[in-house]
Amino acid sequence: MLEKQLAGARYDCVVIGAGLRLPSRSLSLFERVLNVVHKAVPDAAIAFNTHPEDTAEAAGRWLQAAD
Repeated sequence: MLEKQLAGARYDCVVIGAGLRLPSRSLSLFERVLNVVHKAVPDAAIAFNTHPEDTAEAAGRWLQAAD
């Protein structure tokens, strides 16, 4: 499902949330998601937030770096 979603548009940056990244029980899922994103959109930056409110900030760090 994630591969299909990523294939449907062009992405400059993909943010992966802390809710997936930080709980140790989610490590296997986090690794799978990270690798799918990397393979599906190899030119997109990958950013990480700490909570939903800083998602734009996380993406902005990488989008500004690309300018």
